[in-house]
Amino acid sequence: MSLFLEHGGASGLVQFLVFTVILGGGAAYLAGRALALGWKSAGLLIFYMVIFTAGLRFLDFALFESELLSLKYYLSHGLIVVALALLGYRLTRVSQMVTQYPWLYERSGPLSWRSKG
Repeated sequence: MSLFLEHGGASGLVQFLVFTVILGGGAAYLAGRALALGWKSAGLLIFYMVIFTAGLRFLDFALFESELLSLKYYLSHGLIVVALALLGYRLTRVSQMVTQYPWLYERSGPLSWRSKG
């Protein structure tokens, strides 16, 4: 867990969960959803999340006096943000495909679709 937490103890865990996972992850999920609704590529989403993670790390530094230029925390927090953004993207894309092309595709799970036939 030390890969994600800069400050030990319960306060560091609460800070990480609230700020990075809930607020940052929620915004990333919505960004992924928005890009899917605009029929943009997942590569563009990852590019945006790299920039978003830098902003999230800066806010973490400014508000909680965390280390700003830490590659370890940038990558670990970025991984969470990208994963939640891709989840929002994929869930929305599956819904789009089976709703807009019901004669071609059917849902085969929460994260996938398949051709009818």
